[in-house]
Amino acid sequence: MEESAVVTDFLKAYKDTFHLKQTDAASYSPLVLAYMGDAVYELMIRTMVVKRRNMQVNKMHRKSASLVKAETQARLIKLLETELTEEELAVFKRGRNAKSATMAKHATMIDYRMATGFEALIGYLFLTERFVRMVELTGMGLDKLGEFGADE
Repeated sequence: MEESAVVTDFLKAYKDTFHLKQTDAASYSPLVLAYMGDAVYELMIRTMVVKRRNMQVNKMHRKSASLVKAETQARLIKLLETELTEEELAVFKRGRNAKSATMAKHATMIDYRMATGFEALIGYLFLTERFVRMVELTGMGLDKLGEFGADE
């Protein structure tokens, strides 16, 4: 219960300080959602790696990079597709089907598109403040990949 109060207090302070207005996350383009989701997912992964145990920064970076690369995100979302609600699946597909001007240099087009869809979903869940669902899906996907709780 206390954690909910902390999140609520954080969100209020964040919105008040930066004068953020309420917006409809569905109105954003899928690439904007993916832009947001990329940052949020990376922050979740980095936090998980840092809090797992103290290690050299280059080892933390390698572990984080292996989990945020397009190939891993594509594998993760493939494992999660059956767990998504209709709304979440629609957001994922919008992101997956979005035409981007760029592509990751070490990813296939299919992996890149799947990863963009995953990031769009994470961005959408973040912007709609469905944090529990966002973390639940991420944890479930990492668990199915064998990465949740794995120590290196």
